[in-house]
Amino acid sequence: MSTLPPFESSTELYYGRDPHLDAWLLYFFTENNIEYAVKPDLNASPEQIRFMVDIGPDQVFAPCSDWMLKNLLGTHLSEPLKEEYKNEWRLLVQLVYENIEDRYTRKKILSLSRHKFRAALNSTFLIPSRLLKQLVTIFLCQCAVEDPMREKKRLMNKRANDFIYSQAFSSYLSACPSSTLGCQRIQDLRWKLDVLELRRLFSLSTCNMIWEEDMDMLDVRRFCEETNGFSTEFDSIMRPLIGPQALHPLRILFLPDTSGGIMFDLMIIKSLLRQGHKVILALKEGFYFEAPTFWDREFDPFFSMGLGDAVFLADNEVSKNKLLKTLRENSFVVISDGTRERLNLYRTSVTFARAWKESDLVIAKGTRNYRRLILNTHAFTRNIISYFRQPDGSLEMHFKKRSPRVIKITEKQILNKAEKIMSAMRRKRSEGELVMFYSAIIGSIPGQLKTARRVLNTFVGYLRSKLGGALIINPAEHFEQGMDGDDLMYMWEKVQRSGLIDVWRFQTVTDIEKSFELMGEKVPAVWLGKDATFSTGCTKEMHIALDVQKKHPELQIIGPSPEKFFRRRDYGIGKYFDASLDRA
Repeated sequence: MSTLPPFESSTELYYGRDPHLDAWLLYFFTENNIEYAVKPDLNASPEQIRFMVDIGPDQVFAPCSDWMLKNLLGTHLSEPLKEEYKNEWRLLVQLVYENIEDRYTRKKILSLSRHKFRAALNSTFLIPSRLLKQLVTIFLCQCAVEDPMREKKRLMNKRANDFIYSQAFSSYLSACPSSTLGCQRIQDLRWKLDVLELRRLFSLSTCNMIWEEDMDMLDVRRFCEETNGFSTEFDSIMRPLIGPQALHPLRILFLPDTSGGIMFDLMIIKSLLRQGHKVILALKEGFYFEAPTFWDREFDPFFSMGLGDAVFLADNEVSKNKLLKTLRENSFVVISDGTRERLNLYRTSVTFARAWKESDLVIAKGTRNYRRLILNTHAFTRNIISYFRQPDGSLEMHFKKRSPRVIKITEKQILNKAEKIMSAMRRKRSEGELVMFYSAIIGSIPGQLKTARRVLNTFVGYLRSKLGGALIINPAEHFEQGMDGDDLMYMWEKVQRSGLIDVWRFQTVTDIEKSFELMGEKVPAVWLGKDATFSTGCTKEMHIALDVQKKHPELQIIGPSPEKFFRRRDYGIGKYFDASLDRA
């Protein structure tokens, strides 16, 4: 294989510019089992990745730091990379020896793992954390224990909980600042007290000594007091985001690090909730060493108690509608990220991707998240705060601003746009005109989006020229930059369920043929025999139309018969066409 062209940043890598680079990158993605085209049932689509990462057409995003990617795509095994592999190997060996008593089984697991480990060292294309994921999967299959660290994590949470209910913690968190806080406005004073509490909690949440061993409470407090802040860095990062000048409360996606620390993370979350923000806590789906999982609350009374009134959203493929409804009705929601490994956006769940997209800020704790989000030069779609404690005890906090190219369409903007459309519908009805909604193929034929819009616009223009006294709503005329399939379906459902539609017309084969005739073109092969029944969106809209007709029997539905529609499943996340088509 040819040498990889030199690059300084992972943002410089694109498909379609160098065949040797394309081959190299495809080998990297397939070796790490994160190539969507090969395993669409396991990996995030490019559209789902774009919910979280600002990547252009054909641009490459790797779920690791730039440093790691350069080493993995190099021509030889560097010593630092070798050390990364060794660290993961040590974690596995320790796990096996602590949990497998039978010598035969232990030797079998380690022997098989050693083969995979050596193969990884020879190819140097496998991300070390992905290698560990493979080895842990082998271990779990042989071990027959769902979570071998469940008791250890429970003990870590107990130690943290004991400290939280100690006098040492109470006096530390409640202690007044050494100097009197100046006050010109009550809002400023309230912020100074809030930020002081948050700074202390952020510091405590990284004091591993609290939960890693039994220690004297006062000794722990003294250690935390010696490194109890991020100096002015903390305030300068937090103030513009959640300070008194912030325009509105935030939706915050919180990514924790380990058990024990999670108990202090929950106190941070409670502080943020008290300040009026909403928080989504993303836990691991399954065992990943000391990381808290979505299911730990069922086995850990301390963790369960700390979660309090949180609402748990177990659906890993939740719709935008359901997610927004849950977030509207609840201030604290817990989800699973869909994985049992270090943060890997290619393996995160649809729910996690949608939660990221609906958030304003991501708080990512720990060095592992820091490497994946801050040390990767790609820009992300949301502001990110990363914080962790160095081995020497010093605290670090980093802020990564969301990409300026990303347009964030909020729920309020979508609802306002829907209301504007409904106002026009009410006005026309009050003037005695009929309202017709025209449902048609827009994005359900992959690669035909532009043609679909031409077909739709041409036929709606034809209808308007023929039908007087009717407002004909053309969905293609209401698209805005930044809106995806999720946003559009959410907006249109609000309009469609308003009861303001008199005639709901669904595109037929004849409609499409007439459009191409009006455009002076022959019907392309890919469009032959197509009608609204081919469209995922139209199928969802037929369900809605039939539902609305039950409440408003006067609604006329024109087009293909309803039973012909129900072969489509659902959108691929962020797409305009059926997920089953994309995976065929």
